[in-house]
Amino acid sequence: MDRAQKEKVVEELGQIFERSGVVVVAHYAGITVAQMQDLRAQMRKVDGSVRVAKNKLAKIALEGKPAAKMADLLTGMTVMAYSDDPVAAAKVADEYAKKNEKFIILGGAMGDTLLDPAGVKAVAAMPSREELIASIVGCIAAPASNIAGAIGAPASNIAGILSTIEDKAAA
Repeated sequence: MDRAQKEKVVEELGQIFERSGVVVVAHYAGITVAQMQDLRAQMRKVDGSVRVAKNKLAKIALEGKPAAKMADLLTGMTVMAYSDDPVAAAKVADEYAKKNEKFIILGGAMGDTLLDPAGVKAVAAMPSREELIASIVGCIAAPASNIAGAIGAPASNIAGILSTIEDKAAA
């Protein structure tokens, strides 16, 4: 890899570290190509990505970034999983680590907060952006449906009373 290619990689990694909601670092020694492709496919489903880069280039890219504290995690064969959603990459990485003992989560970063393996698990346990949006919409919609039910209830009660009166009159 020549100097221009290295500079390009450092620039790309720098953008990843700046824009990502979460970056998870893991060891991947012993993982097959098929298993890595499976991890990449799972990350794509949640709009995340997986990146393998030289640790030295990643450390250079981390300089001056909010996630700079993460540089100490970059030793050995490391892979970075990242996503814009602060929970998505952590969820996928945690689930993948449960299924594959060769994928060992070292930690990560969420903005300028350094995460240890337990921190990554805690982030993975949080609801995703879509789940939060769904619960907020449910909370907003519930009062409206209750109001509609309350408004409609007196009319149906009156109709029931009128039909009862008609039945008694007819009998």
